[in-house]
Amino acid sequence: MLTEPEKKRGFTLIELMVVMTIIAILLTIVAPRYFNSVSKAEEAVLRENLTLIRDAIDKYHADSGRYPDSLDELAQKKYLRKLPMDPVLKSDSGWIVVPPEDVKLGVVYDVKSGAPGKSRDGSLYSEW
Repeated sequence: MLTEPEKKRGFTLIELMVVMTIIAILLTIVAPRYFNSVSKAEEAVLRENLTLIRDAIDKYHADSGRYPDSLDELAQKKYLRKLPMDPVLKSDSGWIVVPPEDVKLGVVYDVKSGAPGKSRDGSLYSEW
């Protein structure tokens, strides 16, 4: 008895191309939103870290009557658990220290980000 040749199962080249095209279209829609949300989150963390450091500086000043001599001193004296990282620079050593007008009061009056470039709203990171 003769049997029909068995049909091979699988996808044709056209079917694979259609699926790949659909995936590519979906990626072009999703990718910009993903990268935009990553930069938005980095900026939010940077603002929060600056607020935390500035609050710790103010508390140090209120307790001791002077400003700290370094940012590490805030962590050593337990005003911060550790120095926060600048999420844009991906480093905790990129902070720019702003001294007070009277140098007898200490070294660290304020802190700014050392990250180059502009935020999504057009302001410079170094002005935050």
